[in-house]
Amino acid sequence: MTSSLATLRVLSLLVLCISLFVLGERWMEYQGNESSPKPLAASADSLPGAQPARVQDKPVVKDSLVSKAQEGISQQGELVVLQTDLMRVEVSTVGASIVRVEFLKQRDTVDPSKHFVLLEQSPERQYVAQSGLLGSGLATHNFLFESSKKKVVLVEGEEEIRLEMTALDVVGARSVVKTFRIRRGEYVINVRYDISGMAGKEQPQAYFQLVRDDSAPTGDSRWVPTFSGVAIFTEKEKYQKISYSDIRKDKASHAKTSTDGWIGIVQHYFVSAWLPRENAQREFYTRTLEKGLFSAGVVVSASPRGQGSWAVEVPLYVGPQEQDKLDKLAPGLRYTVDYGWLTVIATPLFWCLSALHGGGVSNWGLSIIVLTILIKLLFFPLSAASYRSMAKMRMLAPKLQRLKEQFSDDRQKLQQAMMNLYKTEKVNPLGGCLPVLIQIPVFISLYWVLLGSVEMRHAPFILWIRDLSSPDPFYVLPILMGISMIIQGRLNPEPPDPIQAKVMKIMPVAFSVFFFFFPAGLVLYWLINNVLSIAQQWYITRKLERVESGGGRR
Repeated sequence: MTSSLATLRVLSLLVLCISLFVLGERWMEYQGNESSPKPLAASADSLPGAQPARVQDKPVVKDSLVSKAQEGISQQGELVVLQTDLMRVEVSTVGASIVRVEFLKQRDTVDPSKHFVLLEQSPERQYVAQSGLLGSGLATHNFLFESSKKKVVLVEGEEEIRLEMTALDVVGARSVVKTFRIRRGEYVINVRYDISGMAGKEQPQAYFQLVRDDSAPTGDSRWVPTFSGVAIFTEKEKYQKISYSDIRKDKASHAKTSTDGWIGIVQHYFVSAWLPRENAQREFYTRTLEKGLFSAGVVVSASPRGQGSWAVEVPLYVGPQEQDKLDKLAPGLRYTVDYGWLTVIATPLFWCLSALHGGGVSNWGLSIIVLTILIKLLFFPLSAASYRSMAKMRMLAPKLQRLKEQFSDDRQKLQQAMMNLYKTEKVNPLGGCLPVLIQIPVFISLYWVLLGSVEMRHAPFILWIRDLSSPDPFYVLPILMGISMIIQGRLNPEPPDPIQAKVMKIMPVAFSVFFFFFPAGLVLYWLINNVLSIAQQWYITRKLERVESGGGRR
């Protein structure tokens, strides 16, 4: 053992190594690894039937749901527009499917002058929300619908918009009406079927599914890969992620039944999910469709509404992962904001950031600075003890160098002499490691908070930093952080080992380059933390030097 300083600096490398490990872990998720939970899948021969309490071995309507559903997405048809204060929704007359959702208060990732579009049906991208009925002659997502309206807009004074579409050529019932409802200030689209004229027939079921290709979300950086795929939650099995590659590999596995939970598709910052009502039987499934498409859906039973009449309604959440809203919509939906294995630390960090931002610090960058100061104050006693240990090690450097010269030919005697010196001077050689050990989990947790929180998306700070969730475009913050590391290193004695000394000189440059690809908000946190550490370390070192020289008190 040479000194606590060498140990401290070597441990600093762990920040880089652990960060690389976490990024590698996310990259594996991004590519789809074989350790993911086994997906739920309905094969072409075993799709859900019409019984509410169980899954039948064979489908009731083989030609409507099985073979035609394998088409994935049929022709677009005519479009009906629903527009609220938050989003513009386009519904096709084919299946009354939702084929486009544009968010009016979220900017596009690549071109911030445009609105962000999540669901879309175009030659470049396929991502739609479909639904249909299981039952002989009932309307599937391939039936034609008609509407008396072409556009419904939420106007001042209204709290909700509604659109009714009637299925054509239905032979299994007198009529099938599909209704969409969207309330002001919400990203929830309530989808309801009303079926009439089915006297003497079996209770119908309805399926609600999301169909998507496996393309990566536009604008996502491979330096900070995030999961894109299917997510499912039940109280029994909790939150599970299923990659598209896993769905492709296990096309014939069985579906899953439950009395709670939801299923959806997640990507960076956004989620779409079908949210069936609680305490009702439902069946989740995933499967591979033609033309490289995937589906993830749920089957639920309709409820009686009088003689020969049935109704079934399932809300669809399609919007940003705003954590204060997700918790209120469905149990477990907040887990779509993925903070990795340090969620227990990341969650309170985000809560603190949100409290600061909502409590008067209106700028997210300033909130990060204030949070950094609070974290520093929280760990101040531990950090002070560690910096005192480092300062004592600095003052012992000349004596350690003399011991090294004296016992240059006998490493065992050198180690023993060093340990005796530490004991005499009452110095803990590992005392300086504590600040880094404490900050590693906080650092990684805040990384996931800044990377995964949609609230940080396009959040400006000052001047050139217009998005705290993206890297600094001019690399100013990473360079300043590298300079702060150089200053911090000069407050400490140079390691006796020449190789370690060279490594320590290279570290600030390596860290600066590495941080070029990190979110600006994270670099801001680390920079402010370094500045505060420099001030604290300088003060403690100077104070101890005055004490040792007889010019002050302990």
